[in-house]
Amino acid sequence: MYARRRRCYFLMMGGCLVLFVSAWAFVRLWSMPAAIAMCVVAMVIPPLAAMVANRRGPEDRWWDDPSGDPQSDEWWDELDGKKRR
Repeated sequence: MYARRRRCYFLMMGGCLVLFVSAWAFVRLWSMPAAIAMCVVAMVIPPLAAMVANRRGPEDRWWDDPSGDPQSDEWWDELDGKKRR
C-alpha cells in the first residue's frame, strides 16, 4: 500500500521535473506561451502528488484505530480522554 503511493508520488514529481526542465531548456526556443503553460501544469502537480501520497486507502489503519495491544490502547484512550465501555 505504501509502495504504490510512494511510486505514484515519485512518478508525478518526476513528471513535474521533466515538464519544468524541458519547458525552459527546449520548448521556450519554439514557443514561449507553451513553455509557460508547461510550467503552470508543473506548478499544479506537487500539491496533487502530496495528496496522493498522503491519501488513506481502504486497507490502511487510521491513527486512532485500536492497535490490538490492550495496555497500549488503554493508555492512548486515557491520554485522549476516552473512557472504555
